Amino acid sequence: MMLIPTHHFRDIERKPEYLQPEKCVPPPYPGPGGTMWFIRDGCGIACAIVTWFLVLYAEFVVLFVMLIPSRDYVYSVINGVLFNLLAFLALASHCRAMLTDPGAVPKGNATKEFIESLQLKPGQVVYKCPKCCSIKPDRAHHCSVCKRCIRKMDHHCPWVNNCVGENNQKYFVLFTMYIALISLHALVMVGFHFLHCFEEDWTKCSYFSPPTTVILLILLCFEGLLFLIFTSVMFGTQVHSICTDETGIEQLKKEERRWAKKTKWMNMKAVFGHPFSLGWASPFATPDQGKADPSQYVV
Repeated sequence: MMLIPTHHFRDIERKPEYLQPEKCVPPPYPGPGGTMWFIRDGCGIACAIVTWFLVLYAEFVVLFVMLIPSRDYVYSVINGVLFNLLAFLALASHCRAMLTDPGAVPKGNATKEFIESLQLKPGQVVYKCPKCCSIKPDRAHHCSVCKRCIRKMDHHCPWVNNCVGENNQKYFVLFTMYIALISLHALVMVGFHFLHCFEEDWTKCSYFSPPTTVILLILLCFEGLLFLIFTSVMFGTQVHSICTDETGIEQLKKEERRWAKKTKWMNMKAVFGHPFSLGWASPFATPDQGKADPSQYVV
């Protein structure tokens, strides 16, 4: 029998009878329409609400402080349409990342029937999670917040109140990209607005008083700069993880690579869908993840 080093974060069992499947409750049978995925975590829900509030605050300042009072209607229309489109795509991506099952392993599937269906051969190893009583596929990790094992879990993000995993990584990448774009767009408009107001009377630059206008613009500038840096770094980190086909947890724990190496383009298509199209940039286009392979549960 081939020896495999014991991993600190997994229970490695070599024979089905050692898994104690009789102690596991079979997973509930899902309804016809399935169930909506939502994590009931107070911190995550608060962070998600703050995210929406900050986007809506930026929307308010851009529209009612800078664009609507402007006498250049072409400038207002073009920038208003562009900013609102990016904001809509950012919030739609946020919803998809938050409400999409990231790739949760069925809870309590370490049953005798399921183990027998794997048809284990001598020397094969299966991984059991003692926390959610499930047989873990390769590259799955347990999330203490979601209380589930997640396939290809990258990390748990409180800003989307969900794990970033196999099924929702595309939406998280789009969320960071669109937030970075609207942050950059807002900063550029704030810069032009300050230049315009310095050249003309401040009372004609906004419907609000000059002190209120300056405070609102400074707060938007601070918010835009902060989130531009944060989301740009997250976007770059996620794209690098996708291209190298190595999740954030796997990089952090320096796990030994046991999966086949593919090209960067193939890894991108595995996350965003095949073939390349405008759907890659759409949070409404669901990439084809394919069906789960039973062999992924054994090594």
